[in-house]
Amino acid sequence: MVTAALEDLKAEDIVTFDLRGRTSIADCMVIASGRSSRQVGAMADHIGRALKQAGYHVSSEGEPQCDWVLVDAGDIIVHLFRPEVRAFYNLEKIWARPAETAAAPAPRPQAAPAV
Repeated sequence: MVTAALEDLKAEDIVTFDLRGRTSIADCMVIASGRSSRQVGAMADHIGRALKQAGYHVSSEGEPQCDWVLVDAGDIIVHLFRPEVRAFYNLEKIWARPAETAAAPAPRPQAAPAV
């Protein structure tokens, strides 16, 4: 439900983590990006309303700036970021299982700039 709504709202780089058995804070975590603070805020508002309509008790944080908005629906946690803020906090690295991290392609080495 959440990922489909985010796709409809043109969210970018949607990632879902199954947290069952890994932590007691939630069963599922969704991370996605919006191109601007306005888009992040609109996505958070829409997702919060959809989760409330589905019967979840929803709280959220981060709306004033909308650089990073957390929508907490108990069993489902949604993190919505502007891309540069998402890159800074890198939640995917924190929550990825070791096999998921190892499967990611290694960054290519950069050539030294010519002087």
